[in-house]
Amino acid sequence: MKTLLEHFESLKRFPFGKHIYSRLVGLRAPFFARIHPLVTDLRPGGCTIRIKDRRSIRNHIGTVNAGALCTLCELTAGLAVDASIPRHLRWIPREMTVRYLKKARGTLHGICQLDPAVLQPGDVRIPIEIQDPANETVLSGEITFYLSERKPAAS
Repeated sequence: MKTLLEHFESLKRFPFGKHIYSRLVGLRAPFFARIHPLVTDLRPGGCTIRIKDRRSIRNHIGTVNAGALCTLCELTAGLAVDASIPRHLRWIPREMTVRYLKKARGTLHGICQLDPAVLQPGDVRIPIEIQDPANETVLSGEITFYLSERKPAAS
């Protein structure tokens, strides 16, 4: 079975391939589709996802809602981990800590960079940040992922 990274690599070469890939991610995990993400970069060691500021994800003061920001964090870090993890391991997010640094407005970019060597069984903390159009960080955080060995395939 192809990995998420292999699907991204095969689709990104085509016109609108990144858009198609992003929609497929939303079909596989429908909650993430609510923020209309566009995966702009996915590779071992990192992921970048863009979301547009739209009315459906704004709060009462006209900024991007904290829930949408956290959704962007989880998706970005999750794809970065998935693209970097050895095939014999699996992952699940366990905890998220975020700091809101300024009002989130405009097109935002979730950015996750990690050293694939840290992906060992147990709890692993992965840094995440969201930047605004001026490349200023509006949110910084850390997601703890629990990594464990995959169960052997049933014969």
